[in-house]
Amino acid sequence: MDSITATAKTWLTDFFDAQTKEEIENLMANDTEELKERFYKNLEFGTGGMRGVMGVGTNRINKYTLGKSTQGLSNYLKSTYPNEELKVVIAYDCRHNSDTLSQVVAEVLSANGIKVFRFSELRTTPELSFAVRHLDCHAGIVLTASHNPPEYNGYKVYWGDGGQIVPPQDGEIIAEIDSLSFEDIKFEANHGLIEAIDAEVDEAFFEESVKNGNFNAAGKDDFKIVFTSIHGTSITAIPEVLKRAGYKNVTVIEEQAKPDGNFPTVKSPNPEEPEALAMAIKKAEEIGADMVVGTDPDSDRLGIAVRNLDGEMELLNGNQTMVLMTKFLLDQYKAKGLKGNEFVASTIVSTPMMEQMAKAYGVEFKTALTGFKWIGKMIKDFPESTFVGGGEESFGYMVGDFVRDKDAVTSTLLACEIAAQAKANGSSFYQDLIDAYVAFGFYKEKLISITKKGMSGAEEIKQMLKDFKENPVASVQGSKLLWIEDYNTSIAKNVQTGEEKAIDIPKSNVLIYETEDGTRIAARPSGTEPKVKFYMSTNATLAKAEDFKSVNSQLDSKLEGIVAELNL
Repeated sequence: MDSITATAKTWLTDFFDAQTKEEIENLMANDTEELKERFYKNLEFGTGGMRGVMGVGTNRINKYTLGKSTQGLSNYLKSTYPNEELKVVIAYDCRHNSDTLSQVVAEVLSANGIKVFRFSELRTTPELSFAVRHLDCHAGIVLTASHNPPEYNGYKVYWGDGGQIVPPQDGEIIAEIDSLSFEDIKFEANHGLIEAIDAEVDEAFFEESVKNGNFNAAGKDDFKIVFTSIHGTSITAIPEVLKRAGYKNVTVIEEQAKPDGNFPTVKSPNPEEPEALAMAIKKAEEIGADMVVGTDPDSDRLGIAVRNLDGEMELLNGNQTMVLMTKFLLDQYKAKGLKGNEFVASTIVSTPMMEQMAKAYGVEFKTALTGFKWIGKMIKDFPESTFVGGGEESFGYMVGDFVRDKDAVTSTLLACEIAAQAKANGSSFYQDLIDAYVAFGFYKEKLISITKKGMSGAEEIKQMLKDFKENPVASVQGSKLLWIEDYNTSIAKNVQTGEEKAIDIPKSNVLIYETEDGTRIAARPSGTEPKVKFYMSTNATLAKAEDFKSVNSQLDSKLEGIVAELNL
């Protein structure tokens, strides 16, 4: 506690504004527990950049923590590109203080002599990724906390390829940031270097989204969509992109159309949560819509609900959506003639069905750590290869490579194309998914997410993962354990033979069990939230589509059994 108090006192100098100092003095006098939470550590870059609760302190998002990160980034850019006119583009989402914090970031960059393009109003994260290359920038920054609660904000950094920063740049930038004191931040803006951008970049982004996501599907006039932006940024892009692609029957949930950082109509603005799409699903039932699409606040994730075999709206998970999107894209490539250099991509905690499908099409499958920055890195690392599409279980997908991050804008259009064409063919999105299970194997997944907040929560998460590693199960639902993949040591070990294999991707705090029947259980802490996540995947053969309901029920029972066995 003494060191925490000492750190807090460094924020009482004349460099910090009066309001900040007053709040710290109040905490020191009246709320040492809250003081501890705010100063016991520095906010760190995780899989999704820097994200945290807004407020005063080193463990909070504020003008000083973002200013210091931006000063470190400025120094790094200048040392990396010593003789170039540096350019950075900035976007921000609907969250509280995003506009003012993005202005602070722009001012710090400009104070360091860096040209800044800043969207004058909120925009989607995929448009920011696109804008980096479109404007030939060295880096990009988006102020967002994705689907976190209203008290959060965050800061993601993109490099010149349009993808999020990855090793070694992330570590080098963090080292630069850590070498600074807050007093090193240059807050004196050069306003002549800050330029507002909007319509020209919007137009280019919409054009590319339609070009990459539109496949001239039949049946658009007869296809009804209900769309909700869940108070986020996608209202600035998705309705326009759907309109340009020829969709006329789009119903927008007006109660959720206005951007609002309080997210007043939902508990969580996360399309992974059924409750977030409840209003849209209700409207879909009322008007007989074919599909519901909802996106998170910065519009990089999308949730989809479609009519199941009983004609009811059913929310699909990220794995299901990813599988059918990838299959559709592979079919398009196959129809034109595969050249042999194509690849699809996913992550180590996503469905193994992606790999099985890639094998069936004869295209390469690449797997990465959780976080779309790793998929973006693949495109940069293999310039001779063609990226078809790829995603992760957490409701993110990327179509082609014009955006280098998960992109709910183009993915929404792609989902509508698949469903409209299926309906025109006398099928449906859901039926096409079942047909894919027949062709490639029926894989079903479940995610258990456990939240543990604060300093004590971080210790609990650490202990849970330690126990998972040091006390492995002998079997799962009657199937003997076969492999333990430890991404911290980069070793996969066959527990039955003792054989060991190297894991050829970067180290990460992830442990995966695989049993003899292909059941997989992965455990990892979230990189951006106080959570530990357990990902379960099991599978079965689906001989014919008519057996879907019975086999689906069997897999559901097996997943529930796994949850019970692991005491989750």
